[in-house]
Amino acid sequence: MADNKAAGGQTDTLQGTDVAELVVRYLEAIGVEYVFGVPGGAVEPVYNALARSARRGGPRAVVARHEAGAAFMAEGYTRETGRLGVCIATSGPGATNLITGVACAYDNSIPMLAITGQPSLPSFGRGALQESACTGVNTLGMFRHCTRYNSLVSHPDQVESKLVSALMRTHRAPYGPAHLSFPVDILRAPAPSSWLNYDLRSLLEKPSLLDINVVRQLAEEIRRADKIAIILGGTCGEATEAILQLAELTNALFVTTPDGKGLVNPRHHLYRGVFGFAGHYTANAILLDDPDVVLAIGVSLGEWTSAAWCDTVLNNRLVHIDVDDEHLMRSPMARLHVRGRISSVCEMLVDILRGDQAKAAERAGKISLRSIEGMLREPNKYESDAVPIKPQRLMHELSRHCPPSTRFYADAGNSTAWAIHYLQARDRRISHQHDFGRTHPELGERRHDHSGWLRVLMDFAPMGWAIGTAVGGARGNPECPVVCITGDGSYLMSGQEITVAASEKLTVLFVILNDAALGMVKHGQRLAGAEATAFELPDIDYRRLAESMGIPGFLIRRPEDFDSLDFDAILRRRGPTLLDVRIDGEEVPPMSLRMKTLGTEQ
Repeated sequence: MADNKAAGGQTDTLQGTDVAELVVRYLEAIGVEYVFGVPGGAVEPVYNALARSARRGGPRAVVARHEAGAAFMAEGYTRETGRLGVCIATSGPGATNLITGVACAYDNSIPMLAITGQPSLPSFGRGALQESACTGVNTLGMFRHCTRYNSLVSHPDQVESKLVSALMRTHRAPYGPAHLSFPVDILRAPAPSSWLNYDLRSLLEKPSLLDINVVRQLAEEIRRADKIAIILGGTCGEATEAILQLAELTNALFVTTPDGKGLVNPRHHLYRGVFGFAGHYTANAILLDDPDVVLAIGVSLGEWTSAAWCDTVLNNRLVHIDVDDEHLMRSPMARLHVRGRISSVCEMLVDILRGDQAKAAERAGKISLRSIEGMLREPNKYESDAVPIKPQRLMHELSRHCPPSTRFYADAGNSTAWAIHYLQARDRRISHQHDFGRTHPELGERRHDHSGWLRVLMDFAPMGWAIGTAVGGARGNPECPVVCITGDGSYLMSGQEITVAASEKLTVLFVILNDAALGMVKHGQRLAGAEATAFELPDIDYRRLAESMGIPGFLIRRPEDFDSLDFDAILRRRGPTLLDVRIDGEEVPPMSLRMKTLGTEQ
């Protein structure tokens, strides 16, 4: 099939081929390289097809240790490559284990295809092992609540239309996962004698849709404004270049949401930090400084990206630009809604405003530069020599030692808070070549459009997410080093996935913030004046746990221990490495926003 590209409407034959083979051929045709999952009897035909596919250079199986980890890996692969992540699980508990990862992709708008198995159709309702159809534990019903497309394939002639529908739905806003469930006898059934060779490349192409009249109206709003602020959100990956040009054309100060931080260089002369959870006072300041217009671009306006629905954003100065109607529905008070593909909207704005450089130059003289350290809540702890190690100092060391091409994944909990506020990229490219006479010695490596240097979760945020997504991201782009920042609680949940990185020989540095506690729970209880309970974890030497798996591990007790590590060698090694970092568990992460929304702020 992959050789008959763009042959829409023609038929081809699959003599002697089963339905499972047809499914894998379709995945191959759209450029899928890996299928992440855990095998089982109900999906054995798919694994047989993947084995044949791997021999001819097509998609191959990557075996996760838990189905949730498989879904996280598929998500990490999508975030890094822009290609569709695919995960697979067997029937019953395999499917229910997969749901957490699929739900995470759904709530964070990540395209994904999830495939699950079922017992054979004739056994439905008869108490088959791990039955999960409508007559058993109804996994199809469960997936309905966390997918954009969800269907049981009950006849071989349905395969093609349902698979293409599922693939198309993952590529249209609002983005998210699709789920197909196959009875094992359908997977083994002969493929249809003829099949339509859809032009998948055109069907899955992102449309460059925008309302030209509304964009022109926005351009006039911008021209009339003397002071403009931009909030850059986490879904702006392919549009970041155009947004930076727009900021420079208008000399608009810009901030990012926590999930948008990784899309820009924090040294950009117009950047003022993170707005929202674990953010910077400098970001709040520009929104409190009465801008005439606030452009929220690709911002979901959920709890963490709106600073708990702060009225400094949700007011009639807001212009909300997004392709996702679900995001736009959260800003009914906005002055203007601009619906369309973000890159298309911003590129058109740049073209319209390109002649306004004189006004931009006038604004430029009013902008003062600000250092990264000037944004931090406790800059003195960023380079503290105290023992145990301050988490702030850990973020400084990772920022200092990791090369510009590093992808950081920060797990749910304290790891996310510390990374959002304190982690910085090193020597990264910051803007388009049109920079109106400015020079920036910090220009560096160019990132992939679909990826950022920091990945965090904003909505559905399961512990252990970063462990799987780091492996999936590394599998998608093995040439860039990956750093997974996780807590000891998250590692105890999902740390076994490190062995996938070992099996696949992937360069992933796992950094465990070890304070023998569920840190965000502990500090949340203290800040709320609640009972101090149920947060303790055992004191474990994770270095030795890694070594027992044949993985290099290091115990880091004091700041000078970092200088004894050969980071260059670690981040070139074809395989994972683990750092067990004993952090000061008394340091309170920047989590006041979370306490406010829980109603426990004191």
